[in-house]
Amino acid sequence: MAEKYQENAIVLEQKEIASGIFRLVLQTKEIAAQAKAGQFVSVYSKDPSKLLPRPISLCEINKTKGTLTLVYRVTGENTGTEEFSRLQKDDTVRILGPLGNGFPIDAAEGKKAFLIGGGIGIPPILQLAREMKADKQMVLGFRDSLFLMDEFQAEGQVYVATEDGSAGTKGNVLDAIRANGLSADIIYACGPTPMLRALKAYAEEHEMVCYISMEERMACGIGACLACVCKTTDKDAHSNVNNKRICKEGPVFDAREVEL
Repeated sequence: MAEKYQENAIVLEQKEIASGIFRLVLQTKEIAAQAKAGQFVSVYSKDPSKLLPRPISLCEINKTKGTLTLVYRVTGENTGTEEFSRLQKDDTVRILGPLGNGFPIDAAEGKKAFLIGGGIGIPPILQLAREMKADKQMVLGFRDSLFLMDEFQAEGQVYVATEDGSAGTKGNVLDAIRANGLSADIIYACGPTPMLRALKAYAEEHEMVCYISMEERMACGIGACLACVCKTTDKDAHSNVNNKRICKEGPVFDAREVEL
């Protein structure tokens, strides 16, 4: 089992990159060196009334510099994420990580891969794109405003879908795949449950392996509380029922293992 570290990370940069979406760059001592695409960190509030940390996926990992980039959406006033959005350069924030299991990149060896992100599930796909050497096509679904496009385009061909049709294909990621006549052998995806459900069905229809990173509210983030379980086809050794903990056994699963 990989080591987890709790440390006070130093804020190097904070910027709002789209409406309500922030990019936070943190200097770490240990976490970045151990992290991989698809994992996340728990970020702690300094407000004593907010006991539980907020899980935020890793958008970028720079092992040489020891930095992590988190891209997150502010979910409302007086929330943990609203507090994080006020962090400034040289502030510190307590984080725990790296947590969860990352994407099985080796499964794409010798294959053509779809790397698919939707909404705030887009950020972790960027680090996956950087780590993956296989032939890849990136398909990103936005509500309206685009973000991280320069970073994605530096990694290869990017196809975009927007709900309002303001950029790329009007509709969702599957609409973009069909509109552009795309095909692949394997899928890696992160995003809202309706998107993952549709991709699971698409993968089954086309007899493709599909790895999905599930977004879920979490409490402890380390598998102790069972607050983030999902239904699965086999029994969890921890609870002896048909579920798995998204924070511990996930957040990445083979889509065939889970019910959506």
